[in-house]
Amino acid sequence: MSDTGARADWATKDYYAELGVDKKATQAEIKKAYRKLARANHPDSNPSDTAKHEKFKAVAEAYDVLGDEEKRTKYDEFRSLYAGGGFRGGFPGGSSDGGVGFDLGDLLRDRAGGFGDIFGDIFGGRGGAGTRARTRPVRGADVESSATIAFTDALDGVTISLRLTSDAACPDCHGTGGKPGTQPRICPECEGAGFIVNSSGGGFSINETCPRCGGRQLIYDEACPTCHGTGRGTSARTIQARIPAGVKDGQRIRLRGKGGAGENGGTNGDLFVTVKVTPHRLFSRKGDNLTLDVPVSFDEVALGAEIRVPTLGGGPVTLKVPAGTPNGRTFRVRGRGATKKDGTKGDLLATVQVQVPARLNEPAREAIAAYRAAGVEGTLRANLFEKAADAPA
Repeated sequence: MSDTGARADWATKDYYAELGVDKKATQAEIKKAYRKLARANHPDSNPSDTAKHEKFKAVAEAYDVLGDEEKRTKYDEFRSLYAGGGFRGGFPGGSSDGGVGFDLGDLLRDRAGGFGDIFGDIFGGRGGAGTRARTRPVRGADVESSATIAFTDALDGVTISLRLTSDAACPDCHGTGGKPGTQPRICPECEGAGFIVNSSGGGFSINETCPRCGGRQLIYDEACPTCHGTGRGTSARTIQARIPAGVKDGQRIRLRGKGGAGENGGTNGDLFVTVKVTPHRLFSRKGDNLTLDVPVSFDEVALGAEIRVPTLGGGPVTLKVPAGTPNGRTFRVRGRGATKKDGTKGDLLATVQVQVPARLNEPAREAIAAYRAAGVEGTLRANLFEKAADAPA
């Protein structure tokens, strides 16, 4: 539907027909008609009848306007202006093609139900606790949880079971707050509107949620013994949650639609899981790469060697260690790390660590003594003291 068509649909809504009353009906007749229709179509009394839910919304919307004399007068004036062509393209006295006046498109601000703020005082004002806001679908609450998984599961991804407890409608009264089997009645405080008008002075007034019925429009003389009239309870359930591959320790995962249940057809909230990863005995992680300390002997780094090292989730690989490799050098094995967001894998970073034997047999001792006698080690600290003497105090 075009924007103009949406405005026409709004302006031509017949609230009198919605309540089944004549345009000249008194306020008492309007209130009586509303109460009858609200009682017959209220969601609390018809929890599974979606047609009556929609009828209740339409009836409440109509009464929100016609139930107040000032709003009713402005509504009648607006409909009269629209019917007479006063809003065809622009505000009365103007046009949408360059004429003088205001364009209705500049004044209307879309919100739920297709209504604008042009006559905000008619419809309860922006952000008020009016009927439409109360009957909108309500999104379920987000839920927080945590899970501890193994190091390898963090790399490959895993499906885990989570036991969740969240806020939900009371299982006995189904959220009405009334004792099961009892009938509700129109709230006498707000007369079924769900809100009261609070005058703050200076000519301004705001709509506030009715303190007696909590915006439900109906009250019960006997409260539900389970929830004590709050209409709320707790829901315990077990869900299967998929932890994606490559998750890091302390990472917060968002699982859409796994949180608290929505109300009035609203979507479920989300579940946020903080993941704790247990350390591995051998491997560590650095971003998307895995790290590994590889013990090597002096002769392997001095003369060069080929050494086999393990990988996680795959077979071993062979590293070629060049002669003269210093202690602490890191070798990169590509594609043997953690899974990235795009499905590819990081690398394995293998760092050689020269191991000094605690005990030597006699042939080894003689060989090392011969190496020392060759005088190679004496050159290592040749300039050590000279550099120390040049250092500033």
